[in-house]
Parts: sequence; C-alpha cells; structure tokens
Amino acid sequence: QAQLVESGGGLVRPGGSLTLSCATSGSITSIDAMGWYRQPPGKERELVASISSGGATRYRDSVKGRFTISRDNVKNTVFLHMYSLNPEDTAVYYCNTISRVRPWGQGTQVTVFS
Repeated sequence: QAQLVESGGGLVRPGGSLTLSCATSGSITSIDAMGWYRQPPGKERELVASISSGGATRYRDSVKGRFTISRDNVKNTVFLHMYSLNPEDTAVYYCNTISRVRPWGQGTQVTVFS
C-alpha cells in the first residue's frame, strides 16, 4: 500500500548524470504539488525541487541549473533529472507531496564519489 516508490539512484562520478523516478498512487493525484527531498548522511532532510499541479517549478539554490523536476500525470510519476553531480549531492532522495505529506517511501540512494 505504499504511495511513494522512488527508484533510479546509484553510484556516479562527479560530473555525471542520473534520473530519479517516483511512482505515486493512492490518494496522490495530479492536483498535488510534488517535491523531491534529500537527506545526506547525518543531516536533516531538505527539499531540493518542487513542481506544482500546473507545472511551475522551484529549486534549492545549490541545485539550480543542474536539476530538473518534471511529472507525467498519465503515469502518475515524478522525475528528477540530475546533471553535473557533485559529491555534495550524495544523499538518500525521497519524493512526497508538498502540502500534505504522506508516509515517506524507502528513498533511493545517490552516491557521487571522486
């Protein structure tokens, strides 16, 4: 009965690219604003990107120009396209709604190493 299932993480070299996917279900619909969050080891979870039901996007300053969030309402899936990855991007990445947070999924690990 999980409503959020993240996938696509992996190990990449600095400067590499990766695309994450978030499959949604249950009460989450196309009217919900969605966000990608990440939690580096030993640190708090932080919002890195969001997308409204209308497609308006916002990004954390540290990822602007490098990350792109998008959504496919037909497939109920949210994506995070990441480029020019830095070691500082290493974290477990999660997706969730913005205004009414659901139980967190398992997340997907992104590791950027030199």
